[in-house]
Amino acid sequence: MDRYDPSQPPDPNEWLELDEQERSLLVEDHHRRARIDLPNATLHATMHVVVENQLAANDEPVVRALARLMKEGLSRHDAVHAIGSVVAQQIFDILKMNDTPETSRARYYAAVERLTRLKWHQDNDG
Repeated sequence: MDRYDPSQPPDPNEWLELDEQERSLLVEDHHRRARIDLPNATLHATMHVVVENQLAANDEPVVRALARLMKEGLSRHDAVHAIGSVVAQQIFDILKMNDTPETSRARYYAAVERLTRLKWHQDNDG
C-alpha cells in the first residue's frame, strides 16, 4: 500500500500489514498532498489511524457508525473525523477517570453508537 485516501476504505489486510508509523505517514502524506493545513498533522493522522484500524478490524460499533454517518450525508473522510472526535474524547476520559478497560470500552462504544451527523456538527461548531 503506497497511498491513503480517506474517501475510499483501504484494503483491511493491506492496512493492517503496515506498522503504525507507516499508516501515520500515509495519512499525513494524503493531507499534505491535498493541501489541508492542520495545526498538528501527527495528532490528526493518529486519529485517522485509530479509526481506520478499528474499521479494518471490523469493530462492529465503529463500522455501524461509519455507515450511519455516511447515510446521514457525511463524506467518508468527515465520518472518520466524527468518529475520531469520539476517540479523542475517549482518550481524555481515560486520562481523567480510573475505569477498568471494560468500562472504558463500553463508554466508547456507547458514545460511538450515539454519534450522529447533527451531534458531531453541534459539538464541533461551538
